[in-house]
Amino acid sequence: MSTPVPTPSAEFAEPAGTAARARGLTKAYGSGETSVIALDSVDVDIARQRFTAVMGPSGSGKSTLMHTLAGLDTVSAGQVWLGDTEITGLKDRELTRLRRDRVGFVFQSFNLIPTLTARENITLPMDIAGKGPDPEWLDHVIDALGLRDRLRHRPAQLSGGQQQRVACARALASRPELIFADEPTGNLDSRAGLEVLGFLREAVDALGQTVVMVTHDPGAAAHADLVLFLADGRIVDEMARPTAESVLERLKRFDVLPGVPQDGAGPPHAGSPHAGPPQAGPPKDTGPGPGESPGSGEGSPGPALHQD
Repeated sequence: MSTPVPTPSAEFAEPAGTAARARGLTKAYGSGETSVIALDSVDVDIARQRFTAVMGPSGSGKSTLMHTLAGLDTVSAGQVWLGDTEITGLKDRELTRLRRDRVGFVFQSFNLIPTLTARENITLPMDIAGKGPDPEWLDHVIDALGLRDRLRHRPAQLSGGQQQRVACARALASRPELIFADEPTGNLDSRAGLEVLGFLREAVDALGQTVVMVTHDPGAAAHADLVLFLADGRIVDEMARPTAESVLERLKRFDVLPGVPQDGAGPPHAGSPHAGPPQAGPPKDTGPGPGESPGSGEGSPGPALHQD
């Protein structure tokens, strides 16, 4: 069963400012002859109350861009702002507090605490911060994601799609300024993936959130308002009002088809039109390990040292 891509609501027809921006953003790993430039003097503005997708070949710098904008990784040069706050140069404690209070994260691997109920997972970042959720907003998020009858279930009692919905609710519950989603449908089947993409789209249209999503899937990117294309650590193109077909045509210029492993890239993502049977291989490290809560305190994720 297919789900039509929602049309952005008229209420947020015009951007409401900039949620994040970077100027001259450069990230290098290693030094000397072994140095690898993951981001090369990138200038970017993330519009508030918009859904932005980031795409490009493996090794183009997609995840590195997201991690540096989110304050999960340091920069080698340049400046990054979250709203009006420059985050480059902040001390670890200040950066942890900023991520916890102003940024939400949705990772491919869900990162739910197995011993906690769905509701406890949703409110965990705020519990760690010592502040309770806004009851009206929390109820709104829970109902929007269809989780009302799953709140007392633990992750093992939930399907993959339900677990990712809980992860989305956790990211939304504190009403952050910006939500980063790193391959949020990568571990889901087609139907569950479409549901999660629909929820992220609704978070922008109905809840006024700002979402930045890294993806390889043209179908997923079609839910966004804008797609940024990266190659060799630089933003080389952008596309407003994307469709799956137009995104796929643009990707062909990279000589990389979504779902076809390149340079050691992993298997196609569930929900992609090119997806096939699951393939063996090492899992992609997209965030904190079990028992850690993204952006929720001193145990928040550290630098992610990879380029893609």
